[in-house]
Formats: sequence, structure tokens, C-alpha cells
Amino acid sequence: MAKDTAPRWDRRMRQRLARGEAAALGELYDRFAALVHSQAHRMLDDQDAADLVTREVFAQIWEDPEAYDPKQGSMRSWVAHLTHGRSIRRLREAAASSYATEHGEGSAPDPEELELRVREATAAARADYIVSSMPAPLRQALKLAYVDRRDYRQTAAELGVTEDEARRRLRLGLQLLSTARTAALDGAAPPGYGPAR
Repeated sequence: MAKDTAPRWDRRMRQRLARGEAAALGELYDRFAALVHSQAHRMLDDQDAADLVTREVFAQIWEDPEAYDPKQGSMRSWVAHLTHGRSIRRLREAAASSYATEHGEGSAPDPEELELRVREATAAARADYIVSSMPAPLRQALKLAYVDRRDYRQTAAELGVTEDEARRRLRLGLQLLSTARTAALDGAAPPGYGPAR
């Protein structure tokens, strides 16, 4: 939805937050906290760090709701973008702290190794974001095939669709997922909202 007009809910939410409506922040939190936490946890592999990133993201939104530009994409994408940026910052801080502990103060981790970790974490978070954003029929087909280990015939039977339709859903779902790794290697943030920061 990037570069299109954001949905009405997104525009109204921005206005409500800008007016300082605490109820709006609560509603936003209810809608996106699971997305923020799962994305941060996927990138950081640390429950406490994911909790902290979740708090930081919603604090940032509360402090500066006008930073959201509806012309750039949906509120959901913006929240994912903020989470991505905060998670990368935490990942880099944790790597530097860990390296300094192991190798002495003033030491810095190998920048290439750190960037590889950032790209891998970004790819994992993008994959989660893509799966959670894709239409339910595609998500269901992928779950049956790759989590429940069904072949396309069994997937078709469980979904009540033709075998051709099951193959089409699986192919499309995999094509969408393949963009997670490619975009992460290019340094892209989660889909739908501007460049990585």
C-alpha cells in the first residue's frame, strides 16, 4: 500500500494520537503489540529485549505520532518499520557489549559479521511479517504443507480446493516468502514503509 492513501482507520488513529488520546494508544497497542513483540523477538531471540523494544516502539509512537506519514504506507507497516529500526539498534548494541565483555573494553565486533547477523535477523522478521500479512488462504496452504507436512494433494483435500488451486496457493505463498531473504540482503526494512533507518 506504499505511496497510496492510507486506510481511514490509520488516518483517524494518527489524528487521535496527535490529540493525546490515551484510549487511542491502548487501541493501537491492542492491535499491533503482538506484531511488534514477535518481530522484535524474531530479530533479537531474547524475550526481555523484545519486551523492551515493544515498550520503546509504543513510547515513540506516543511521543511523536506525527512522524507517521499516511502517504508512505499503512500504520501497520510504519509500526513494523519502527520495530525493525529499534531491533537493529538493540542487536548492534548487544553484539558490541558482548564482544567488549569477551575481548576487553574498547574492542569492537567484526563489522561484516555484525551486518550478516543484522541481515539474517531482518530476513527472519520480514518472513514473519510477510506470512502474517498474506491472505488467510495462502497462509493456511503454507501451514498445511510446511508445518503439518502435507503434500499438495492432502493440502487441497483439507482446504476443499482443487489440486491446481492448492499448488497455485503454495507457489504464490513461496514466491512472497522468497522476497524476505532477497530484500534483507539488500538492506531493506519490512515491506510497505520507506527505507531502513
